[in-house]
Amino acid sequence: MLALGLYDSEVGFVATVFMLSQVLFAFLSGPIIDKLGRRKATAIFDFIAWSIPCLIWWRAENFWYFLIAAFISGVTMIPSNAWDCLLIEDAEKSEVTSINTLVIVCAQLSVLFAPIAAVLFSRLTLVPAIRILYLNAFVLMTLKIVLLYIFSKETRMGKIRMEESRGKSLFSLLAGYGGVLKIVGKSRGTLFALVITAIVGIVAMINATFWPIIVNRKLLVPEYLLPMFPVFRSLIAITFLFLVIPRLTTGALKLPILTSLLCYFAGQTILIFIPVDGFVKYPMLFVSLVFDGFGLGALLALSRSLVALNVDPDERARVQAILNMVVMALTSPFGWIAGILSGISRDFPFVLNLCFLAIGFLITFIYYLPGGAFSKLQFLKKQP
Repeated sequence: MLALGLYDSEVGFVATVFMLSQVLFAFLSGPIIDKLGRRKATAIFDFIAWSIPCLIWWRAENFWYFLIAAFISGVTMIPSNAWDCLLIEDAEKSEVTSINTLVIVCAQLSVLFAPIAAVLFSRLTLVPAIRILYLNAFVLMTLKIVLLYIFSKETRMGKIRMEESRGKSLFSLLAGYGGVLKIVGKSRGTLFALVITAIVGIVAMINATFWPIIVNRKLLVPEYLLPMFPVFRSLIAITFLFLVIPRLTTGALKLPILTSLLCYFAGQTILIFIPVDGFVKYPMLFVSLVFDGFGLGALLALSRSLVALNVDPDERARVQAILNMVVMALTSPFGWIAGILSGISRDFPFVLNLCFLAIGFLITFIYYLPGGAFSKLQFLKKQP
């Protein structure tokens, strides 16, 4: 976006519009998924949320292209919710975290193809290379949608909810959110999962949007090297997700959550203090990525598991819709805020991240205080 002349504040505004769009479609996702079924909703809205925006980004020329694509891309909250239901509704509760960890690992593996982008950047420069990558994304995402629809099947709960929703309008189904809100409000475990998920969403969004900016514009790392850093971060995340997280998640989630927050905090702190000049720049950047890779990868898997383990299975689609809507509403202003902060100093978005990570650490620590209401919440036990 910066290469096409957008200002930092415009980049932040596009990120905020994307988040606000996600709020809207998160609200609509529960009834739509119950009415269409998890499998069909995933296929239809994956195409809208991924394939169409990729074509717009492929031909993007100015701010308005990115703004329109960001709004359409917000539809992703529908297939995201549907996919989560399709993925775990028929699974045993003891398998939920292993499944979510595997999904995060697969997502990280996709970054291993980033060297292809590095070659394109070095030969074609940034903008033409990105256009090719978006066109490639359109083809691959469309292929993924078709294959997933062919080889998946509707879940047991999905069939039940489709039958219960038959003949009912979308508006009447939306009216049922009142009862769902009561379910969410009575589950303290769900509220805790909501807070942690919101914090993870904010820091991940800020990091994804402004990490390339601080590395390229402040630290002066060449553009053609940028795709190599996510590869390294993904390899670190995969290593820790396979070797460390299974050892940490044998009991309560306190230790893995606190450890992940601390690691991410360390990675962001190091990033801020990396000098522009000198031989230590690249070693410090790689150390920062080690902490980031473990911290963010673990937090993404753990936050998904927190939600999955605390949601009422009979109302999973609508409860997750409410949670997603609230998370996006809480997250959405911070793209714009971080954009303004980045215009003042490239470091400030990451200072904001440090504040949220510290808040998350404090909330988690209080949540699991000995003798507290949730001190006995176990990783594989049902919330009382």
